[in-house]
Amino acid sequence: MKNLDQYKGDLERLIATGDNLYNAMQYECRPEGYRKAARKELGEKATDFLRNLPSFSAEYQAWYSEAGALIRQLLPNRLDDFSGYYEQPKTRKEVTYGSYRISDYLLRLQVKNALGEVTVDPSAAIPRFEQQLAIVKAVKNRFESSLFDIRQLVQADLFDSELEAAKALVKHGFLRAAGAVAGVVMEKHLAQVCDNHAITMRKKRPTIGDFNNALKDADVINTPQWRFNQHLGDIRNLCDHNKDAEPTEKQVNDLVDGVMELTKMLF
Repeated sequence: MKNLDQYKGDLERLIATGDNLYNAMQYECRPEGYRKAARKELGEKATDFLRNLPSFSAEYQAWYSEAGALIRQLLPNRLDDFSGYYEQPKTRKEVTYGSYRISDYLLRLQVKNALGEVTVDPSAAIPRFEQQLAIVKAVKNRFESSLFDIRQLVQADLFDSELEAAKALVKHGFLRAAGAVAGVVMEKHLAQVCDNHAITMRKKRPTIGDFNNALKDADVINTPQWRFNQHLGDIRNLCDHNKDAEPTEKQVNDLVDGVMELTKMLF
């Protein structure tokens, strides 16, 4: 259960960091008002609390990247929402309070009217980060819910172990065996991804190619990813079925590394 414990620890740390960043953001936008509120609530401890707040601009990007990776793994249906609070809308023609994003905050972007009055300032990003933090906390809530299926976390541990075993087989010259192990992991993972996206397979015993085509038809993967998966499947077939040609060490290493990347990036 290594992954389960790791995810729990990462979530706790991300939430704590997120809370600090949220406080820092409010302090940066409204220093006087926030300072008064802190003194009222914390008394003599307010000075140390404010002094120890992080720099939002300096620490946000690392938090965003790590939080996004966890959301992709554990709550993928909220990843677009999470990213959308950071990224500028592609259809944006002007910056308004509603279209202001965290990326604008990092640039300290302000909008002024014809009279030179500020109509939108960086504080417009506070609700956006508030929503991002809420999504990260929702991941924790799902984690703690009895409805959360930990099967994929356990499976991820098993896949890691099997791929490490495949690497060891390559090292000792057992290329076909290593390719076969990696191929089994790839097939199981693609089957799980299809299940995650409610894709029904017609065949009773679908192959890597069948899963790959189904994912492309359902727009879960794009054409470059489909071709990459197809390439890995071809190497797997060379290891499993083609007795007239021997797979090279480079081919099998490419297969093992490719499957490892696939299990970390496609859900």
